[in-house]
Amino acid sequence: MIQEFKIKQEMCEIGRRLYAKGFAAANDGNISYRLNDKEVLCTPTLICKGYMKPDDICKVDMAGKQLAGRKKRTSEVLLHLEIYKQDPKVKSVMHCHPPHATAFSIAGEDIPTCVLPEVEVFLGPIPTAVYETPGAQNFADTIRPHVGKAKIVVLKNHGTVAWGETLEQVFWWTEILDAYCRMLMYAKQLGRVERISVPKVKELLDLKERFGITDDPRRMENADLCVNTDFGRGYSEPACGCPAPESSPMTPPASLLPTGAKTLDPATFEQVVQEITERIMAAVG
Repeated sequence: MIQEFKIKQEMCEIGRRLYAKGFAAANDGNISYRLNDKEVLCTPTLICKGYMKPDDICKVDMAGKQLAGRKKRTSEVLLHLEIYKQDPKVKSVMHCHPPHATAFSIAGEDIPTCVLPEVEVFLGPIPTAVYETPGAQNFADTIRPHVGKAKIVVLKNHGTVAWGETLEQVFWWTEILDAYCRMLMYAKQLGRVERISVPKVKELLDLKERFGITDDPRRMENADLCVNTDFGRGYSEPACGCPAPESSPMTPPASLLPTGAKTLDPATFEQVVQEITERIMAAVG
């Protein structure tokens, strides 16, 4: 009983961190912990994860039937239970809506790999589960193909779900993923995403195995190391592989070029700019 109370306290602490990071607005998200083969602690429905108390935590069996708790258990506990059923090593599961990672799922953009060493070592590829209405068993079933091959999955148009051996660990996976997605967005705004070379990625996977992390699906399935290589291509690198169109800062609209000319020398360019300025000033009176 003392151990169970400590776990409830830790669930509340993780909930506070989840809320503080903006990963769970209002009453979003849910957290669970497997006590044994028959019982799981989970957060209740309709409660802000930042303000939970140990007495708020519910207990359910492996079918989702509530065994204890003064509040109703989360409606999405079936998703957690499906993960526990698929992998007996998993002790904790967390579902939430980290904004940057969720944005990738809303945009239909696979999260790329071969970019950041920490993501290669600690997470590996992050798959996206197909969309299903949350709450029922059909929703829980969407996670089955990914358990044993990943640590965290993006739920299409919904959020993320992470699992691991401790409550702290599932929070780490979520925090690493959202920080990574934020970096990817910033890099794309700057113009391009540079990738780590394939030989260096292989070195990272070797390092990962020396750490005892052997669940990277790219090794298990002999798959391509880099996922979504089209993401973040520079403006001079069209995804279609076509040559970039000729462009120059000295090339004004074709209607302002002399007949047969493609570009202008600097002096003539200045004249054209002056003519455009005069036309604009005349138009505005």
